[in-house]
Amino acid sequence: MKKSTARNGDRAGIIYRALRRAIIEQALEPGAKLPEDAIGDRFGVSRTLVRHALGRLAGEGLVELRRNHGAAVAKPSWDEARDISAVRLGLESLVVSILAGQLSADQVARLRRHVKEEEAVHGTNEPVSIRLAGEFHIVLADMTGNGLLARYVGEVTSRFGLILALYGRPHSSECAVSEHRAIIDALEDGNAQRATALMQEHLNAVAGRALIQMRPERRQELRDILAAYAEGAASHARVRRKR
Repeated sequence: MKKSTARNGDRAGIIYRALRRAIIEQALEPGAKLPEDAIGDRFGVSRTLVRHALGRLAGEGLVELRRNHGAAVAKPSWDEARDISAVRLGLESLVVSILAGQLSADQVARLRRHVKEEEAVHGTNEPVSIRLAGEFHIVLADMTGNGLLARYVGEVTSRFGLILALYGRPHSSECAVSEHRAIIDALEDGNAQRATALMQEHLNAVAGRALIQMRPERRQELRDILAAYAEGAASHARVRRKR
């Protein structure tokens, strides 16, 4: 019984990770429908497991569960976008104020490796570039050791990706890389005031890419979108089991 429960949890986790990454990388756009039967067929699982994964994503604000209309990728309004931006600015200012002068050599090295990954995909893979840019902020929040703060930063960062998918100009990974590197330098130097100012400038620049005009929708079959993400999530699960 326990093995069956664990196996189901792992399979639901695979679906969750695949859908989450597809949303973060904007392969699944805001408003895209997420039918349980189609997703279940793609992953070879029951609708119950799909429903569990969608519930987790709804808890993070990435999916909307609409009564009698099924699930869809969340589609933030302008008011929600403004509120999310304000909350994110406050949370991440707190993150850098905590971390300034407190990072270990290993943590600094990890952040610099992450920035190098961002630099490596600059101009060649926009979806991965978008994901890595967001993950930089999540890694920083994790380093505070404050689980609640890290959770909230992860949620607003992911939800802000939906805002950019709806209203944003094309992603500029070059700006993100240079700004992230400057934030690391300030944190390593222990300059909390400069780190906070740089983070605020960076987030204001990201928010400034939002436009009034919405981007045109891209039409693509859900099954085709999820193909690569399903394999990636399954590989991640296999690696975790071997550890």
